[in-house]
Amino acid sequence: MGRKWNNIKYAKASKDANRSKIYAKFGKEIYMAAKSDPDPESNRQLKAVLDKAKTYNVTKEIIDRAINKAKSGVDESYEHIRYEGYGPAGSAIIVDTLTDNVNRTVADVRAAFNKAGGNLGVNGSVAFMFTPSSVIGIAKHDDEAMLELFIENDIDVHDIEQSDNQTLIYGAVEDFSAISNALKANGIEEFEVAEISMLANDQINLATDDFEKFEKLIDALEELDDVQEVYHNVELED
Repeated sequence: MGRKWNNIKYAKASKDANRSKIYAKFGKEIYMAAKSDPDPESNRQLKAVLDKAKTYNVTKEIIDRAINKAKSGVDESYEHIRYEGYGPAGSAIIVDTLTDNVNRTVADVRAAFNKAGGNLGVNGSVAFMFTPSSVIGIAKHDDEAMLELFIENDIDVHDIEQSDNQTLIYGAVEDFSAISNALKANGIEEFEVAEISMLANDQINLATDDFEKFEKLIDALEELDDVQEVYHNVELED
């Protein structure tokens, strides 16, 4: 799974390049999660979004503003829409959006694909190539100690691996809270990664020209205001 983690690192680095866009994206996501229940202790979805926001250094001011906006009853409606398509050389791409104008969003996403020589597909056209997963990264810990912790808590994680100075834990989406709670109960409060991700089951290599087009496509998609996440199955360069 280490190569899969490169995809997440790439997306994270891309977002880190523009703090204002990060704050805007998380502001919408936190607001939508908090609309049904602004208390993260009883709202698992909100708690997961807040855990993720902290790993992107989203400020307390941004978080509080979004939650207070939800509490105030302000009625802004955003729709979660997932697009699937093909990039250069048949690369598979999933784009998750949060939008208040579907026509604008689909036009922008389609334009980005077309400009890079790709095309949008129908729902389900590439999603089967990915596995929804929880990914939590912490400071480096012993694999066996981590495995024992999860066994004690009856959590069946998919994999535990070391990457650079991190221990990365992969699990089922529904076990995100269980994994994070087990770590916190064991005194591990700081997460370097805390995300629900779509991990490619297999990855492909692209020739140099196609890879350059692919990178431009991913950058163009990440720049769109309505885009929250972009996932793909391309092997990234170290």
